[in-house]
Amino acid sequence: MLAWMHAAILAWSMTAAPAPVMPPPEPMPSPEQILAVPPALREQLQRQVIGDGGPGRQRMQRLVEFLFDPSGLGMTYATDATLTVAQAYRQRKANCLTFTLLTVALAREAGLDAHAQEIDDVVAWHVQDNVVYRFNHVNAQIAIGRMRYTIDVARDEVLTRHQPESISDQRLLALYYNNRAAELLADNQPDVAAPYMAMTLQLAPRYASGWANAGVLRLREDDLHGAERNYLKALTLDPTHAGALFNLVTLYRSNGDEADRVRFQRKLEKVQKKDPYFQFLLAVDDEKEGDYTGAVQHYRRAIRLYHGDPRFYLGLARAYRQLGEEHHARQALHYADLLSRNNDAADRARGSRLRN
Repeated sequence: MLAWMHAAILAWSMTAAPAPVMPPPEPMPSPEQILAVPPALREQLQRQVIGDGGPGRQRMQRLVEFLFDPSGLGMTYATDATLTVAQAYRQRKANCLTFTLLTVALAREAGLDAHAQEIDDVVAWHVQDNVVYRFNHVNAQIAIGRMRYTIDVARDEVLTRHQPESISDQRLLALYYNNRAAELLADNQPDVAAPYMAMTLQLAPRYASGWANAGVLRLREDDLHGAERNYLKALTLDPTHAGALFNLVTLYRSNGDEADRVRFQRKLEKVQKKDPYFQFLLAVDDEKEGDYTGAVQHYRRAIRLYHGDPRFYLGLARAYRQLGEEHHARQALHYADLLSRNNDAADRARGSRLRN
């Protein structure tokens, strides 16, 4: 299960659920407060990680143990725990974004060269109150000499075709504010979400998903023109942004603008046809509906677009078996196994991959 990593809100229903009674929100933290290490955590880190000294790799190994072992922080996983470092220390829980914040901050305290990485084509979805969220993924990398080590609590569960890219602290902080805005919006607190969204755009003004999410917030505030402007701004930054395109289609359908709906629907369909993971999602839906012939077609289309993900072949094997085509199922499993072995070998060549 993936965390509330940097979330792109893809769709929004004009009928929102009644707002639950929520406790008063905590004040929005400043960028400096998000990565700040509290004194008690710094003291514990000194005792259990830094104090014994040794080369960088030993300190890194002790840091990983410190993060997850009950004798250290004993961090547990929670999908909605987008927290500051201090909050994560108090609550002992985190999602992938928070794990990255915590790992980067503590690694630097331990004298290690650490930064965040982003993967922007992850397949992970969440639906709540007619809102569809698509998640991207972040993790931490530690450089020791010429070696690069990735610390990632969910790498084996991430569907992606690209390697992660290094991002600045400013971008990482923007993702924090974006995720908090998405969480607060999911809790029907648009007024509380608004300053988080504004901070997202201040820190990352060229972040297309931030503008698309800001459009969703505008829509929740019944500002249709503002929502449209934000979606269009997202598309000036990324003309293939599926979330912005989807939301514009939904907006134009709701206000009766048929000409623009058709125009952006065509653009959206072009993007979806080139997206192997959209084809993968269609295949999964076909399986759920018992349409295994359709599932085979969509899995094969996903593979034609990108043949490097073994899970496409595993899904294809499942669908073939449901159709009684055992020979084709075995072939698909064979390719899945080969890809898994190749991916593992590539990971070893790039350096160790540490995870919980």
